[in-house]
Amino acid sequence: MDWLDLGRAALLGILQGLTEFLPVSSTGHLLIFGRAIGYDDPGGVFTVMIQLGSILAIMWLYRQRIWDVTTGLFTKPDARRFALMLFFAFLPAAFVGLLANSYVRNELYIRLDIIAWALILGGFAMLALEKWPPKVEVTEAAETPIWRAIGVGVFQTLALIPGVSRSGATIFGGLALGLDRRAAAEFSFFLAMPTMVAAFILDFLTVKDHITGDRVAEIAVGFVFAFISAWLVVKPFLAFVTRVGFGPFAWYRIVFGAVILGVIALGWL
Repeated sequence: MDWLDLGRAALLGILQGLTEFLPVSSTGHLLIFGRAIGYDDPGGVFTVMIQLGSILAIMWLYRQRIWDVTTGLFTKPDARRFALMLFFAFLPAAFVGLLANSYVRNELYIRLDIIAWALILGGFAMLALEKWPPKVEVTEAAETPIWRAIGVGVFQTLALIPGVSRSGATIFGGLALGLDRRAAAEFSFFLAMPTMVAAFILDFLTVKDHITGDRVAEIAVGFVFAFISAWLVVKPFLAFVTRVGFGPFAWYRIVFGAVILGVIALGWL
């Protein structure tokens, strides 16, 4: 057992959990910091498997909602409407993801400059939306009209570009389509459940043959730390954006992206 690799796995697990539901791109952070600390992840096995920790964290936090919807599908109109809303919002990314998954994994994931520019441009777009916000029409994520939910789903397809951020794209889409800050963030969490489960299954089928016994301990460590850090960050994040907004995350994206471009220009990464 290599304790150094376990330490790296723990660090990347924490990073995954902290950034998965923030609008700063967890994939971009994992790709960049993984390369920076010299963590070898053949086939992306580790990155794929520890995402399950973040998925389960958000499902645990919203377990009552999941239970109510699941048990009420045949008896409660609100439960059916909620499930239908998420289903239609999920479809655009599912369709585009199936078509583009191979290209994204093999071509875009190795382009750190694309990640940097996606972070920067997304940051400026978020600042613009904070400065000139559309009129708020929806204050409860569960009451998002179907057409607005589909619109958020279309925005989610942009997250296939590493550095855009799945949560960043869906939160931006929610804000642009009239959801208030809290509703946009919470809708992003709801939509994350089917999207991330489907993405995990697709990725797992791709990498399952590369899972070896000597990687199991690293994956387990990364999974546990991803679960804990995601579980800890979601509720404080909701409270923070409700009170302060998304400006600090936008500036973080811009600065982080600029630093990456600078490091690339110097040949350090």
